[in-house]
Amino acid sequence: MRLKLLLIFIILYSASLKAQQNPTSKEKIKQAVIDRAKLIDNSLVKNIQFQNIGPTVMSGRVVDLAVNPENPTEFYVGYASGGVWHTTNNGTSFTPILDNTQTQNVGDIAVDWKTRTIWVGTGENNASRSSYAGIGLLKSSDNGQSWQHVGLSNSQHVGRILINPNNPDEVVVGVTGSLYSKSEDRGIYKTKDGGKTWTKTLYIDEVSGIIDIQHSPNEYNIMFTSSWTKDRKAWNFDGSGNNSAIYKSTDAGETWQKVSTDKSGFPTGNGVGRIGLAVYDNNIVYAIHDSQFRRPSEAKKDESNGLKKDDFKSMSTDAFLKLEDKKLNSFLKTNGFQEKYRAENVKQMVRSGNVKPADLATYLEDANSMLFDTPVIGAEVYKSTDGGLTWQKTHDDYIDDLYYSYGYYFGHIYVSPANQEHLYVYGVPILKSKDGGKTFVSISAENVHADHHALWINPKQPNHLINGNDGGVNITYDDGETWIKNNTPAVGQFYAINVDNQTPYNVYGGLQDNGVWKGANNAQEDRSWQQYGQYPWEMIMGGDGMQIEIDNRNPNIVYTGYQFGNYYRLNLETKDQTYIQPKHQLGESPYRFNWQTPIELSSHNQDVLYLGGNKLMRSLNQGNTWEAISDDLTNGGKKGNVAYGTLTSISESPFQFGLIYTGSDDGLVHVTKNGGATWEDISSNLPKDLWVSRVVASLHKKERVYVTLNGYRWDHFNTYVYKSEDYGKTWINLTSNLPMSPVNVIKEDPVNSNLLYLGTDNAAYLSLNQGKHWELFSNGLPAVAVHDLVIQKETNDLLIATHGRSIYKTNMSNIQKFNQDENTSQEILIFDIQNIRHSSRWGNSWSKWQDAYTSNLEIQLYSAKQQEVTVEILSENNSILNTFNVKLDKGFNAFNYGLNLSEKGKKQLQKDRTDLVLQKANNGIFYLPKGDYVVKINKTKKGFKLE
Repeated sequence: MRLKLLLIFIILYSASLKAQQNPTSKEKIKQAVIDRAKLIDNSLVKNIQFQNIGPTVMSGRVVDLAVNPENPTEFYVGYASGGVWHTTNNGTSFTPILDNTQTQNVGDIAVDWKTRTIWVGTGENNASRSSYAGIGLLKSSDNGQSWQHVGLSNSQHVGRILINPNNPDEVVVGVTGSLYSKSEDRGIYKTKDGGKTWTKTLYIDEVSGIIDIQHSPNEYNIMFTSSWTKDRKAWNFDGSGNNSAIYKSTDAGETWQKVSTDKSGFPTGNGVGRIGLAVYDNNIVYAIHDSQFRRPSEAKKDESNGLKKDDFKSMSTDAFLKLEDKKLNSFLKTNGFQEKYRAENVKQMVRSGNVKPADLATYLEDANSMLFDTPVIGAEVYKSTDGGLTWQKTHDDYIDDLYYSYGYYFGHIYVSPANQEHLYVYGVPILKSKDGGKTFVSISAENVHADHHALWINPKQPNHLINGNDGGVNITYDDGETWIKNNTPAVGQFYAINVDNQTPYNVYGGLQDNGVWKGANNAQEDRSWQQYGQYPWEMIMGGDGMQIEIDNRNPNIVYTGYQFGNYYRLNLETKDQTYIQPKHQLGESPYRFNWQTPIELSSHNQDVLYLGGNKLMRSLNQGNTWEAISDDLTNGGKKGNVAYGTLTSISESPFQFGLIYTGSDDGLVHVTKNGGATWEDISSNLPKDLWVSRVVASLHKKERVYVTLNGYRWDHFNTYVYKSEDYGKTWINLTSNLPMSPVNVIKEDPVNSNLLYLGTDNAAYLSLNQGKHWELFSNGLPAVAVHDLVIQKETNDLLIATHGRSIYKTNMSNIQKFNQDENTSQEILIFDIQNIRHSSRWGNSWSKWQDAYTSNLEIQLYSAKQQEVTVEILSENNSILNTFNVKLDKGFNAFNYGLNLSEKGKKQLQKDRTDLVLQKANNGIFYLPKGDYVVKINKTKKGFKLE
C-alpha cells in the first residue's frame, strides 16, 4: 500500500512539473499587478535612489507615434519596452509619462487632442523575441500624472487604438493577444463610455489576433482591420495562416465583413501573413502583405556555375570524388568551412568513408538557415479603389530586401494625406513610392537606424515626416533626403552588461539591434558632447549586442559578439577583431547556438574561455581553438526554424577550476566537478521545459548554486528562483513573497553573503536574508524588464541593465554592512557619512546670470519604523548648528543636508570659535566652515568632516 501511494505521489508530482509551462490565467495576471503595487509600499528599500547613467544616443525600439496635428512640435513616442515619452519642443527633449504605472511595455498609443486624453495599449504589437506582454489599456487625462486602468487586462499585446474624433468616449481597440499561446481574448473591442465597459465585436479564432485597424480620414464609421494568424514557439515561428485577412466595418466597428475573399484579388490561404493597412479615403485603401507563399522555383535563378549546398544532398561518392578541386574549394571557402576542410583532405575523408557528400550540406544547415534562407514571396503592396471589394497588386517585381524573411517584425504602410499616389512602406529600410506603389526608392539615409515601425506624415506639410525605428526617432522636412536624430531618452534595450576594474570603471553592454557599447560609469549624460565632438560611450561591436567578458589582466582584451554565437576577441587598443565562434566537425550536426549565446572567462585563468552551444565549448588559448568538453547538455532540440536545445547560462565556481554549471533553454541544469570529464543532470526536481535564465555558482560557499527559470516563451509568467546547498542534489524554493513575473537574472553580493539581487520582467529586487524575503527597488526605477545585474567590486556599485530603459546605478556599500538580524532592533542606524571637501563656491556663481553653486551632504540611515525625527547638526563641541525635521519610512532612508547654518547656529559657532570669520554667500546663506561635525537623530550620532 505504501509503495502504491508513493507511486501515485511520484506520478502526480511529475505531472505538476510538466504542467509548469501552461499559460498563466488572466486572474493571476491581474493579481500580480496588485501584488507588485503592495510590495512597493512595504519595501524596506523603496527609498534607495537609482541614477540612470544612459546611454541614450543609440535609443531603442519605437512602436508608435502620436503627433499634435495643430502643433507638430508636440508629440508622444511609444517605445516597445521603454514607456511613453512626451516632447513639446520637436524632440529636443522628452519627458517620460508612464513611469508611475505597472508596465513600460507599449503596443500602441492614441491621443484625443481636443480633450488631451491619452490612451496606451500595453504590450508590444510585434512578435519579437522580447516583445513583452502588457496589462491592458491605460488612460490619462492629465498628461500622465495619473493613469486609470480601463480594461482588457488579458489582451497582453495591443495592435491598434482608434478614438472617434467627434466622440472621445467611443474607442475601438484591436487586440493581437498572447504571443506564445492560444487565447480567446484576441479580437476587436469597442467602448462607448470611455472604457468603463467593452463589447467584443470581432473574434476570429484563438490563434488569430488583430494587428491593425484604420479608419477613413473622412468618416470614422468606415474602418478596415487586418487579422493575423501566427504560431510562435521558442523553437519555431509560423507567421501565416488561413485566417489572416482584411475586414471592413461601415458602422464604426459594430459589425465586420471579410473583404479579402477568394474573388477579391487579395491573397487567401495558409501563406497569408501579417497585413498592414493605410486608408486614403472611403474608397482608396492600401495594404502591405508579408506573403509566406513560396516563390516559384524559376523566380530565383542561380546565374553562377558554382556548387550549391543542395547539390550534395543526393550526390554519390563517385560523383563527389570526380569534382574539380578548384570548384570544390571555391564552395568550401565561400561557405565558411574551416581551413582544414579543403578539397584534398575532404575527398580523403569521403574516400575513407568517414564522411558522406551529404555531410557538406548538413554542415551548413541549422535552424537559423531554415528561417533566413526560406524563399518566400515577402512584401507585396495591394490597392483597392472600391472600398475593399477588389484588390490589385501595385507592382510587377518582387520587393526584395525590405523584409528579408522576417516580415512578422514590420507590416506598416502609409499613404500621404495630400496625395494618394505617395506611399511609404516599412521594413529594414524605408521605401517610398510616388506612383501608387508601382516603383519604390529607399529613403533610408545616414543618421537613420534600420528596422522601421512608425511614421507620421504632416497633412499640412507632407514632406515633414516623423519616423520611429529600432534606433529611436528621426525627423525630416524634405521627404527623407536628410534626417534629424532625436535620441535623448534613455530607452536602450540591454541584454547583458559587465564592468572592468579601471578607475573610473567602464561599463560594457550589449543591446537589442544596437550593438555593444562601452562607456565610463560616471560619464555625464548631457548634450555637451555635441559641442566637443565625441559621445562618452563608444560602440565596439555591431549587430544585436550580446554578452561581454573583459580580461582582468588587460582591459583592452574584450570578448563579445552578436546573436547566435557570433563572438569575437577584440583588442580595443589595436582595433583588431578575431572571430572565435567554435565550429563543429565535418560529419557532425551543426552546433546550436542560442540568440543570446552564453560565454564566461574563467576566474582561475583568463586564457580559458567557455562558450555554450548545445555542448559546452572550452578554449585554453583565448578562443583561438576550441574543444567540446561535454556531449549535448540539452534535450536535443526540436524541429523548427529557430535554434532551440541550446545552452543559455554558464557558471564556473570561483572555488575550483572545472566546477562548472550549465543551464539550457529547455529546462536542463548540469554540473561537472572535473572540467567536463563527467556531467550530472541536477534538474530532475525542478519544473520541466522552462528556460534556464541563470545558473550561478556561489561566491561564498563552494557547494551553493542558484538557478532561475523563465516561462515567458510559454506565456507562463510564474516566478521560479531556487538555491541548492549541495551542488544541486536538492533545491530550496526562494520565491517567498515575490509577485508573479518571469525571472531573468539572479546575482549574489560579493561582500555580504546574505544579499541577493534579482531581476524580473518588470522589477529589480533585493533580499537581505538569502532569499527568505524580497524587497522591491522602485526609487527612480520604473516597472521595466531587468535582464542583467552586476556589482563593481571596487566601488560596490550595483548596476542594473534594463531591456527598455538603459542602465541604472546605485551604491550598496551601506547595505552590504547591514545585518538584518542584528540591526533591525535599533530604532535608528546612521551609516557612515562620507567626508566632503569644503568649497568657497557654495552659494556663489561666476555670473549673476547663473544659479548659485550648491552642495549637499547625503545622510543614509535605517529606521526600524515609520516616524518623523528631528535632525541636529552639532559642532565638535556639541553645539547645535542647525535642526530640521525629516519623515522616515520603515527601512533604508536617505536625505540631503545643505551644509547651511541656522541664524542661531551661526552665532553659537562664532561664540565657540572666536577666531572664525564667516562670510555670507551671494545667495544669502551661511555655510559650515571646515571642521568636524556630528549628525544626531534621537540618541544616535555619526560624525563627518569638512576638509
